[in-house]
Amino acid sequence: MLEKMMEAFDGEKVIEQFEEMTRDAERVQKETLKKILEENGSAEYLQNLGLNGRTDPQSFKDCVPLVYHDDLESYIQRIADGASSPILTGKPIKTISLSSGTTQGRPKLIPFNDELLETTMQIYRTSFAFRNKEFPIRNGKALQFIYSSKQFKTKGGLAAGTATTNVYRSAKFKSTMKTIQSQCCSPDEVIFGPDFHQSLYCHLLCGLIFRDEVQFVFSTFAHSIVHAFRTFELVWEELCGDIRDGVLSSRVTALSIRTAMSKILKPNPDLADLIYQKCAGLSNWYGLIPELFPNAQYIYGIMTGSMEPYLKKLRHYAGHLPLMSADYGSSEGWVGANVNPMLPPEMATFVVLPNIGYFEFIPLKENSQDQEQEGDGGAIVAKENKPVGLTEVKVGEVYEIIVTNVAGLYRYRLGDVVKVMGFHNATPELKFMCRSNLLLSINIDKNTEKDLQLAVEAAGNVLAAEKLEVVEFTSHVDLSREPGHYVIFWEISGEAKGEVLGECCNCLDRAFLDAGYMSSRKVNAIGALELRVVGKGTFHKIMNHYLSLGAAVSQYKTPRCVSPANTTVLQILCANVVNSYFSTAF
Repeated sequence: MLEKMMEAFDGEKVIEQFEEMTRDAERVQKETLKKILEENGSAEYLQNLGLNGRTDPQSFKDCVPLVYHDDLESYIQRIADGASSPILTGKPIKTISLSSGTTQGRPKLIPFNDELLETTMQIYRTSFAFRNKEFPIRNGKALQFIYSSKQFKTKGGLAAGTATTNVYRSAKFKSTMKTIQSQCCSPDEVIFGPDFHQSLYCHLLCGLIFRDEVQFVFSTFAHSIVHAFRTFELVWEELCGDIRDGVLSSRVTALSIRTAMSKILKPNPDLADLIYQKCAGLSNWYGLIPELFPNAQYIYGIMTGSMEPYLKKLRHYAGHLPLMSADYGSSEGWVGANVNPMLPPEMATFVVLPNIGYFEFIPLKENSQDQEQEGDGGAIVAKENKPVGLTEVKVGEVYEIIVTNVAGLYRYRLGDVVKVMGFHNATPELKFMCRSNLLLSINIDKNTEKDLQLAVEAAGNVLAAEKLEVVEFTSHVDLSREPGHYVIFWEISGEAKGEVLGECCNCLDRAFLDAGYMSSRKVNAIGALELRVVGKGTFHKIMNHYLSLGAAVSQYKTPRCVSPANTTVLQILCANVVNSYFSTAF
């Protein structure tokens, strides 16, 4: 059966189907909504809203309210606790996904089903078809830095794990990866290993063993690829030793991993010498990836939004290889595919697939007077603007995205702000802008994750002049004394002079261009910005904290703002502060 599937994958046919569907996006959207409502009409949630079997878009919008996750939490908890009646979906939910938990400090529970898995595979096949037109993959392997956390049972006996874990553990994922010639270099025991650090080491080792077969390098998020090759810089000689002797390092203690690796790792002094020479010949590790993997054609992973700060380092490792941004989605489900893979990540757009969910968009006015703060963590919402449909959005406009998916989320506020860059046939091409949650706000100031990112980039240029870089960063609003002020935490690549970091601090403060922030700073309604430099490895401790809570490395994102309620992460940061600087910019 698998052989038939492999023969059956026809990229041109996938593209043809995609083109046909996107040409008739409005009809496909109506059919998709109708199908979702018909299949789930018996669910308690929809029954209570008085749809009475109606499946048209207008009745749906009239009856079903816009919701945040908080509004659905009690329903999802009942499902997780084993309620047998249809609550959010017609068919029983048997699996629960956990979000990374880095946004709110704790993971969200999200329903997961076979239909949602199938939309994932459709996204994978679609983007691969377009990618493969530009860079045809020969029979080979992918160096995939993917990791699966443990699944566990909820109180009601449902399987629960991160969204990536639920995908990676499915037979459908494995068969799809084989179909699109994206098989991982590493055995399953490495992907599903009990310890992330041991798995990462073995991913690197497997990549080197199969170096001539590696066609591309992948991880869910760009930062995982950067982290992998930062680790390689520290362990490359040990990896060469393993290959030379055919004996796995004692740092790998998990029996399942050691057993699986023993079938792959054989003594190969010639390969060890070659890798040693390649590494020794590099200047500051520039072009490391193509040097190690001569047949690799590109680097692939999510590179937009909070991943953009890692692109500079990733390009350093990638050398001449192009970076390609993976598709647009979240733990709640997928939105769009990257069908223009040659665009650099900073310009990446995502075409919404009109049959994977029903999509609405709340227009956001860029004029702050038209925006109000409300709801889930202070989301930016334009109250007077009603949501518009997928085919009704306008090029150049900015929207908050609303999702109705196949797994029991109806008119769900995803929390993302997108800009419509154009249309692919009748369906929009979206650019991810930022999360809609206001990250930093004390007074009348409103600064998003993108504003923070731009400020760190500007101040990072001061550091770059000293041949140093910002390795990681986050932020916090300190209201412990009046007036409140912004705190930016930096981990940097080496020692910097005090006057340089003082100038970085001033640059950060000046780089927040929000009118509310600048006016508040000038009259001291917001205090001087504080830059706290933390010791090396601090952000690694934060990641380990989230992993201990059950997060998967594949899904982990550094929290860009740490709320006062997130006491453990705040304690880790504050306990590792090496130096602190206050701005004198205003």
